[in-house]
Amino acid sequence: MAKTKSKKKKRVNNKSTGRDYTYDLKYQKSPERVKYRSELRAYNRKHGTDGNGDGKDASHRNGVISGFEAQSKNRARK
Repeated sequence: MAKTKSKKKKRVNNKSTGRDYTYDLKYQKSPERVKYRSELRAYNRKHGTDGNGDGKDASHRNGVISGFEAQSKNRARK
């Protein structure tokens, strides 16, 4: 029996809300966003909180990385 690679489909819209994710996909691919995400990941890795399950994230209020806080509060802030 041969293994087949399954291709993961990109979510383009949400059927329940009708929200179109095309803009979001393009925005998250932009060089500025990629660089910002990599800086956050590097900060988390440097301080030992990346992937250890402690529920903490690098706080990034107003685009400035400073300290740590709960993931739920950090990601919910608008």
